[in-house]
Amino acid sequence: MKFDTPATTNPIDQLKIIGHATSRIDGPLKTTGKATYAYEWHDVGSRPAYGYIVGSAIAKGRIASIDLSRAKAAPGVMAIVTAENAGKLGKGNYNTAKLLGGPEIDHYHQAVAVVVAETFEQARAAAQLVQVSYSAAKGSFDLAAGRDGAAKPPGRGDNQPDTNVGDFPGAFAAAPVQLDATYTTPDQAHAMMEPHASMAAWDGDKLTLWTSNQMIAWTTGDVAKTLGLPKENVRLISPFIGGGFGGKLFLRSDAVLAALGARAANRPVKVAMQRPLMFNNTTHRPATIQRIRIGANRDGKITAIGHESWSGNLPEGRPETAVQQTRLLYAGENRMTALRLAMLDLPEGNAMRAPGEAPGMMALEIAMDEMAERLNLDPVEFRARNDTQVDPEHPGRPFSRRQLVACMKTGAERFGWSARNAEPGKRREGRWLVGMGMAAAFRNNLLMKSGARVRLDRSGTVTVETDMTDIGTGSYTIIAQTAAEMMGLPLEKVVVRLGDSSFPVSAGSGGQFGANNSTSGVYAACVKLREAVAQKLGFNSADVAFSDGQVSSGNRSVPLGQAASDSELIAEDSIEYGDLAKTHQQSTFGAHFVELGVDVATAEIRVRRMLAVCAAGRVLNPKTARSQVIGAMTMGVGAALMEELAVDKRTGFFVNHDLAGYEVPVHADIPHQDTIFLDETDPMSSPMKAKGIGELGLCGVAAALANAIYNATGIRVRDYPITLDKLLHRMPDA
Repeated sequence: MKFDTPATTNPIDQLKIIGHATSRIDGPLKTTGKATYAYEWHDVGSRPAYGYIVGSAIAKGRIASIDLSRAKAAPGVMAIVTAENAGKLGKGNYNTAKLLGGPEIDHYHQAVAVVVAETFEQARAAAQLVQVSYSAAKGSFDLAAGRDGAAKPPGRGDNQPDTNVGDFPGAFAAAPVQLDATYTTPDQAHAMMEPHASMAAWDGDKLTLWTSNQMIAWTTGDVAKTLGLPKENVRLISPFIGGGFGGKLFLRSDAVLAALGARAANRPVKVAMQRPLMFNNTTHRPATIQRIRIGANRDGKITAIGHESWSGNLPEGRPETAVQQTRLLYAGENRMTALRLAMLDLPEGNAMRAPGEAPGMMALEIAMDEMAERLNLDPVEFRARNDTQVDPEHPGRPFSRRQLVACMKTGAERFGWSARNAEPGKRREGRWLVGMGMAAAFRNNLLMKSGARVRLDRSGTVTVETDMTDIGTGSYTIIAQTAAEMMGLPLEKVVVRLGDSSFPVSAGSGGQFGANNSTSGVYAACVKLREAVAQKLGFNSADVAFSDGQVSSGNRSVPLGQAASDSELIAEDSIEYGDLAKTHQQSTFGAHFVELGVDVATAEIRVRRMLAVCAAGRVLNPKTARSQVIGAMTMGVGAALMEELAVDKRTGFFVNHDLAGYEVPVHADIPHQDTIFLDETDPMSSPMKAKGIGELGLCGVAAALANAIYNATGIRVRDYPITLDKLLHRMPDA
């Protein structure tokens, strides 16, 4: 189905089921332990063996030799796979580093072997007996040191590393009010609850992989390319995923080594990547250095805005696109953005929740706060004065919907922003210095082709099949709501089957594009099914209603299941968007407000209140949408105050590579969180009139916290995370 014009009316607009707060239909399975995750499959023909990964002990260099003799002789060992005996391996479209290292080593903890044994304990014990000798080489591990040598990365289509509009240098030099500041964000880890895990089984030359992966079609293709198989010989199954945050968008070594181990052992093999290996073996959010320059007239109108960002990655890697929101968020006639990429021998940098905008907003929204102060303007007012309803780099392309100002003003009223003292350090409650901060929220809305298959049986039950995944976001539920609304059924008459490469290809889960696109694909398939039902029952498809399990037209009403009385009715279709992304800018907007206290003696920070206001199209399920936003807000607290992968710049690895050393927020760190969804539909976004929301709730949170800390203490911190050592020596007298 082509969707290249605004939707007007459609069955979704009935809002009998869509738009209502609905508990997750997969909840009972998960709370009772019946949901099967990648490492938990057992019914695969023969009893699975277990694989244990050996990671490289150097960050750069070569393997000089591997001695497997002691490991092979260990109890229960069935096979050991290394680059020497794995056969020729290709490289997928989405992998920067090889997933099985040797003899060259690309990064620390790159997989160099997998030991397969009868039990997990035997595999783990034998893996300790693998003796690897290395020839280490000098590597580059320091972004700051590599900044001067960073190069302009290649662009892809319309996504270019540099943009220029007008005369930025001249306009900035002439601006009466200026800001020129540098901000840094650290390397961060996904740290999801479920580790990267896979189980592989071969049937001749056909491979089935039960794996924890967000993008089934991408990964099926990359498995085939890596192993040299026809794509049709690879089946991926991933119905439940225990969190991903972008870390499971791509094929990783657990899946490849499970497949290689299963082939070598002639048995199904399970591989769960051990937690201390994940942080250096898999992808992470790369650190950035960001320089922001803003020039404005004294009335608060921006005349020049420039944003440059430096990040690092392995050869063939891509930069962290931290300037992309600056291209769209605020008006200003003279503009410049630039990305530079340093070659580093650290683990691969790649997508993590809201790649680009999340670290970019961490810097931009502090800069906007600093400019507001220099202009003696309220931070909300300064942002509102620089609102725009068109893409400021392409003025002929309007935003499909843009309610940034409404988000900020609604949030300011609800949060009690007018009570904020604009002068820092003036509100004190006993030992606590109290401050408020805010930031805009922004994340682009991506339109992607997405498909589904729907089946109607004689009982009137509709089954939806799509390779869409649920990473804890509620995909099962909103897809069921969509099919129920379209076919006039209660939720209990809809069955949803996800995460199988034998199903039609969907958008997948990532980039907050999953909900809008996958449900639109289900919508398209249901339109075809409605037409098939009408034809089977002798109705005019243009004049038929589906409601309460009945199909009606005029005075005639027939049970829906009667259309499948002879045989099951099946319909399949995909949603495609034509040139909509070129004619209209698709983005989501919001505002974050924070109140916190800082202990005057210890600089301990305690978050007291948080509010997010979001404008992101139609909210398909307010209950699961709120969960997504408060989870993102929590992640923003971690980004602001705690999260940092500490780099050993001598030997090239993340030192704190487990959940004991990598700090994330816990319940005691998080206060009550409020969310407001503006009443908005976006008819340009899809037939669902929805957009994404899962990443919008993160973008801007860290900056709101940084701005609140400044308001509380008068200390401006431009380097994340904002830890006690960055405040203590500058705190006001107790």
